[in-house]
Amino acid sequence: MSTKRCYYEVLGVSKGASGDEIKRAYRKLAFEYHPDRNPDDAEAEEKFKEAAEAYEILRDPDKRERYDRFGHQGVNGQAGGGFSNTDDIFSTFSDIFGEFFGFSGMGGPGSRTRATAGNDLRYNLTVSFRDAAKGKEVTLNIPRDVPCSHCGGSGARPGTSPSTCEHCGGSGQVQRSQGFFQIAMPCPICKGQGQVITDPCPECRGTGLVEETRELKVRIPAGVDTGSRLRLRGEGEMGAHGGPPGDLYVVVYVEDDKVFQRQGQDLILEQDITFVQAALGDRVEVPTLDEPISMDIPKGTQSGEVFQLRGLGMPRIGGGGAGDLLVKITVKTPTRLSKRQEELLEEFARLDEEKPLKKVKKFFNKAKKRATGS
Repeated sequence: MSTKRCYYEVLGVSKGASGDEIKRAYRKLAFEYHPDRNPDDAEAEEKFKEAAEAYEILRDPDKRERYDRFGHQGVNGQAGGGFSNTDDIFSTFSDIFGEFFGFSGMGGPGSRTRATAGNDLRYNLTVSFRDAAKGKEVTLNIPRDVPCSHCGGSGARPGTSPSTCEHCGGSGQVQRSQGFFQIAMPCPICKGQGQVITDPCPECRGTGLVEETRELKVRIPAGVDTGSRLRLRGEGEMGAHGGPPGDLYVVVYVEDDKVFQRQGQDLILEQDITFVQAALGDRVEVPTLDEPISMDIPKGTQSGEVFQLRGLGMPRIGGGGAGDLLVKITVKTPTRLSKRQEELLEEFARLDEEKPLKKVKKFFNKAKKRATGS
């Protein structure tokens, strides 16, 4: 085609279509223009390839974003030219065509020897609040499957070899008819390998794999929060047929702290003071993630006021300072008073009603001296 059509137009979807809508639209077109359903129809084959090209771009969020911004120029060389024939399309979108016919893992010629990446692994790690604040190196014991050393990963008893699968003749595939189509799918006997183990290795029982526990040292960065994920590349399951290993994802859970509450990278501290401290002002000691510090309580502080101590919160991962420590004041009302304390409060109440400023100030000074014994 001399001029490429808009990929959204090709699939018949809007620019705001979801991933599922794009997938459904492609499946419909692929089924309609499938070469087996339209033999010797060059136009249908061209539309089949065109739909595959559109789907290749729009199913990928990064490619789709570049296409939305720059059009076809933004994704040149990333679709279209990569599909030299329909086998390439079947191979790339095996999940789509597998769903058509009720099986998965369909591949083109040579699929039984295709390298396959290993599975990713997940490890849930619980750390204390203080370790999350300061960072810590931890040791993980990760079980995973590795090739059996006894049989070299073949699955066959040492000294023997796997036999050719009689069901598929060693091809690893069998043909299945589905309406108009003749589909190649993995052999159910040898699972697409083309060979079967007749005398299995006693160590791995014919699987070619054994479980091994690997010890890994992982540095937990300061400032992590519950839900943070650390990705360790290549520490997952081994790949098949020379494929790369998967990754290990360490998912962090941070325990609650008895002193601080967390709000993002900020910390919240509840600080109790007396009503005398609130009225007259004072200097109090407050805890931090390191050593306690002194903080001034201004005269007339009200219950519920929040004082912000900058840079004393949780560190930001990767640097960039730390959050703040937010000290929330709670003025505690005494529940038991001596007779003399009650008299002083009654005197204060009378003075407050009269509101003579000098008398009130004098009263506070006298009360403070009595309290300190000076």
